[in-house]
Amino acid sequence: MSEEVVEYQTAVQPGTQVYAGFWMRFWAYLTDLIIVGAVNGIILSPLVFIGDGEDVTLGFWTLSGILAGIVFYLYFLLMTRFFHQTLGKMIFGLKVIRRDGGPLSWSDLLFREVVGRFVHRVIPIFAAAYIVVAFTPEKQGLHDMIGKTRVVFAR
Repeated sequence: MSEEVVEYQTAVQPGTQVYAGFWMRFWAYLTDLIIVGAVNGIILSPLVFIGDGEDVTLGFWTLSGILAGIVFYLYFLLMTRFFHQTLGKMIFGLKVIRRDGGPLSWSDLLFREVVGRFVHRVIPIFAAAYIVVAFTPEKQGLHDMIGKTRVVFAR
């Protein structure tokens, strides 16, 4: 009795996947924000005891803000790298694939999850530009275009 073991990362033929639209991705992202917020709440709550409850500032930023940002980007980067999905995408049945169907590389994901998300969060006009997902043929956001990835329904 021989069964063929199929790895999670299988090559897909471009164009054979069903792209996830704006609303499915929105709800998955909202779920991810709730999860990251909860994790940050747990991790960062001990910082209240440092500095008599005042935020510790490092230049323009606070220590808790820096740590929260690190947790945010690491969550998206590592979950997508190892599972091709965040928890929000898992709940809504979505996954991230490369445009050409090959395996996701660290450089693809660094551009998608770190650079792309940073641009969306820091430059206000690009935060509003996320709506382009609803209008592009392959349902791509700016961070998908930067990282050469697509978000599809998992099979």
